[in-house]
Amino acid sequence: MKKTLLSICILISTMTIASAQLLPTFQLGIKGGLNFSSLKTDENWFDKSSRTGYQAGLWARIGGAGFHFQPELYITGKNAEAKLTDENNAQVDFNFTSLDLPLLLGTRIGLGPIAARVQVGPVISFLIDKDNSIFDRIGDATRPGSYRNQAIALTGGVGVDIMKFRADLRYEHGLSSLTKDGAESQKINLWTIGVGYRLF
Repeated sequence: MKKTLLSICILISTMTIASAQLLPTFQLGIKGGLNFSSLKTDENWFDKSSRTGYQAGLWARIGGAGFHFQPELYITGKNAEAKLTDENNAQVDFNFTSLDLPLLLGTRIGLGPIAARVQVGPVISFLIDKDNSIFDRIGDATRPGSYRNQAIALTGGVGVDIMKFRADLRYEHGLSSLTKDGAESQKINLWTIGVGYRLF
């Protein structure tokens, strides 16, 4: 009898947790983190190295049936360093600030307050500040051009939820060039490490 009651309790608990995963949920929180950017161009006429930037903003999560949609909105500072490979040996710091809008689809693996996540989706970046561009610094050799007001990237990664805390590791691959008007193509790739907190 005791074994039967125990089995029934376990079955009810399992069904309750499973149904909770299927029901629609909504979460809202804040996040911040670091990114490590690298510049990608069509030509290899300078050496490139990554530098540390930042991100800070908000995230929301709408979930149901084991999957979720997670839009985010944050300010991002992206930095890279470039050094000419010719006799000039000039060094250029590439810095700009953008308003980033990731639109992520994902799934949560685990039950209760601790779970892992896998997420992927596009990122739309709206450039706010375009300081110290390579084209402005190096000159005619780069066929100077202006920057676009927005760029598209694809991001994906893994994360973990622990109670109300969130942590993410993602890779972002630039799909569109930051430049226009026939200028040398520039794309940004970056790794991001972020932490967040669920407000409700």
